[in-house]
Amino acid sequence: MADPALSHAPQPDGATGVLVLADGSVAWGRGFGAAGAAVGEVCFNTAMTGYQEVMTDPSYAGQVVTFTFPHIGNVGTNPDDMESHDTPGAVGCVVREDVTAPANFRAAGTFQQWMEQQGKIGISGLDTRALTRRIRLSGAPNAVIAHDPKGQFDIPALIERARSWPGLEGMDLARVVTRDGQEAWEGSVWHLGEGFTKPQGTGRPHVVAMDFGAKDNIFRNLVKAGADVTIVPAETSLETILSLKPAGVFLSNGPGDPAATGAYAVPVIQKLLEMDMPVFGICLGHQMLALAAGARTTKMHQGHRGANHPVKRIEDGVVEITSMNHGFAVDNAPGALGDKVIETHVSLFDGSNCGIAVKGKKAFGVQYHPEASPGPQDSFYLFEKFVASLV
Repeated sequence: MADPALSHAPQPDGATGVLVLADGSVAWGRGFGAAGAAVGEVCFNTAMTGYQEVMTDPSYAGQVVTFTFPHIGNVGTNPDDMESHDTPGAVGCVVREDVTAPANFRAAGTFQQWMEQQGKIGISGLDTRALTRRIRLSGAPNAVIAHDPKGQFDIPALIERARSWPGLEGMDLARVVTRDGQEAWEGSVWHLGEGFTKPQGTGRPHVVAMDFGAKDNIFRNLVKAGADVTIVPAETSLETILSLKPAGVFLSNGPGDPAATGAYAVPVIQKLLEMDMPVFGICLGHQMLALAAGARTTKMHQGHRGANHPVKRIEDGVVEITSMNHGFAVDNAPGALGDKVIETHVSLFDGSNCGIAVKGKKAFGVQYHPEASPGPQDSFYLFEKFVASLV
């Protein structure tokens, strides 16, 4: 039965935003940010903070984010909290309460204005609990999010647009969000009153990072851990990577289906493994490392997105509090990992795979985001482990 908050109800007075699901369900609200319409998969994120980082994370490309925390936008926005300045992230967001004026000393602008500048569509006033419940029960739906200040919508056309969108399974979005060219990364982590610091010391090991939709804070943490970083586009050849003389290769996070992106990335990763190159993967990079080692990936029912996900480290039973954002996972059903992959971490929410190592290689990956520091320092050891393997 359809949830009353997600039914094809008549448009109420004052409604300037609408979320239209592929099954014909319609939820009305108040639009903010950019005007227009965008299609994507609707997911939910349970984090209480970090909405600007979420909206600029390239891993959210092709998605509409439902924030379960009701008060979004109340600390404003600022240039330092962008995870990417030049690539698309989430196409829009759904929030419960109207966005208020910012109340934070770091705010450089309002969330509404920032959303408009970024070309992203927002809707407030929806029952985000009902929408989240719908996703948990039925899976992440395809939908169109739309905002018109005059409140004029062609609902049948929006329903058809949502139904005709093919969805994220089988979609390679890394090509859409990756950098256009090679880039030498400069700058380390952010400090209050100092901004982003510069890397210290000489003789640092060189890491080549393959950008499948990377968050900038990953590169900052690699630098903090002691590496110099050169970023290359997703489809960079093995020959080009080796010409940069890396001590190790990093595989970034990113959006879309790992099997689709893996069509061109996995053969490169397999060659790196054959050469005994140290490799570290996060999220999409972790999934493609698993594919390269003979495991398989699967589309999740609802995905994991939030900043308080407990992950158990199998080696010693330590639990890390992690930040997550993924709709695909490495399949850890009996026999699915193959004989070359060791499971190193699992989710304490549902037992899904959260980490692997490749037998006999200096290669490992995690399904969560250690650079997001929700612990706040639970997972920085992963960057240190990788950089230590390069010496």
